[in-house]
Amino acid sequence: MPVKVLATDPLDEMGLEMLKRAGVEVHYRPGISPEELKAVIGQYDALIVRGRTKLRRDVLEAGARRLKAICRAGVGLDNIDLRAAEELGIAVFNTPEASTEAVAELAVALMLSLARAIPRADGALKEGRWLKRELMGWELAGRTLGIIGFGRIGQRVAEICSALKMRILAYRRTRPPGLEEVLRRTGARMAPLEELIRSSDIITIHVPLTPQTRHMIGEREISMMKNGAIIINTSRGGVIDEEALLKALKNGKLAAAALDVFEEEPPKGISLELARLPNVVATPHIGGQTREAQKKASEMAAKKLLEFFRSKGLL
Repeated sequence: MPVKVLATDPLDEMGLEMLKRAGVEVHYRPGISPEELKAVIGQYDALIVRGRTKLRRDVLEAGARRLKAICRAGVGLDNIDLRAAEELGIAVFNTPEASTEAVAELAVALMLSLARAIPRADGALKEGRWLKRELMGWELAGRTLGIIGFGRIGQRVAEICSALKMRILAYRRTRPPGLEEVLRRTGARMAPLEELIRSSDIITIHVPLTPQTRHMIGEREISMMKNGAIIINTSRGGVIDEEALLKALKNGKLAAAALDVFEEEPPKGISLELARLPNVVATPHIGGQTREAQKKASEMAAKKLLEFFRSKGLL
């Protein structure tokens, strides 16, 4: 019986072709509904998913007899019930390396968009309004940037922003090998979370969504920030308490925010109210949406599944 893989979300063709050339039977069904997935999951040895597909316990249990592996073509694993997968003996992989450059560049682009009011300037000019006198911006050079989550993406943000002459504070719970070299190269300094929050002009967040990081930036943390500080979030919406953020943006405690992610996507309720604020630049979770990142994610997902199948003697 050939190894069968189901890809449930849009995926670059490169990875699918790699699997096919290795003798894997690939079924490509981007947009498959939860009901359809639950009905057919038992026919497959592995799944490739992105953020849209939700793999909760009931879905995984429906495929448990045959399903051996899941690969998330991307970073976050919050759409997969990891505990259920472990209990059912289903291996879970992701491709965090694929979107490093794309997400880091977006974070910096959002900072620049706020600093120079680019969305407002563009919108006004297209409406025939010349707002030159009103659009007094500010420079990133000399500002203190706080990076919460100093992994691949956070470190790449530091590399870019050091070239922009920003002062950089970074927070990470562990000190992995090679960190000292990154700090030397970027001029960044590791700091306790509270110090970073109190000292930064701009805070950018790059942590996964876990029970420990959910609402790690809430009313208490926002109250410690500088008056007029700015938040950038390209990680996961649930990392910030949106109700507390909305309040701070409305009462002037925070000057602005740039959000690529929301607690509810597409945004509704408070998430949508946040996105509509005039001092918020909002994008629809496009951090990894570059041609290069999508190609890398597809290739890496295929490579990891092929390595897994070969290690199990299935190929």
